[in-house]
Amino acid sequence: MPFVRIDTLRAGPERLAALGRAVHDALTETIGIPPDDRFQVLTDHDGTSGTLRHDDYLGVHRDDGIAYVAITLRSGRTPTQKQALHRRIAELAHAYAGTEPRNVFVVLTENESADWSLGEGVAQYLDQRYQVASVKSLRSRGAGGTSRTRPRPRA
Repeated sequence: MPFVRIDTLRAGPERLAALGRAVHDALTETIGIPPDDRFQVLTDHDGTSGTLRHDDYLGVHRDDGIAYVAITLRSGRTPTQKQALHRRIAELAHAYAGTEPRNVFVVLTENESADWSLGEGVAQYLDQRYQVASVKSLRSRGAGGTSRTRPRPRA
């Protein structure tokens, strides 16, 4: 957790990978996601068989350099944390990939622990075995986390 999808138009593999790094780094910096908790789908559309559409909604002029970033995560972050995340994604997307902040479109979708299975057909966040193992793993690495950081399950 979280699950990230990034869609770009003719960005190329290097820029797309840089955007993935930017989003992941922003997640770890602003809301305490563990560094090895990366689940991303990165898609670059060619403009022919797949494309992206955008307008100047709310006075933000977007162009074909747009990057759509969809993040699904468990609920519990404050509006302040979410705003910090949006800001940091835009900053790092510009620094890492040259994407102008006006072209960074982010949407967060929240859900609950029962909505996640990280493999094996198990809802790990509901299974006490995984929660206990995860906390022990974090403590053994010296990771205290923040009050908003939830332990990551271990399979």
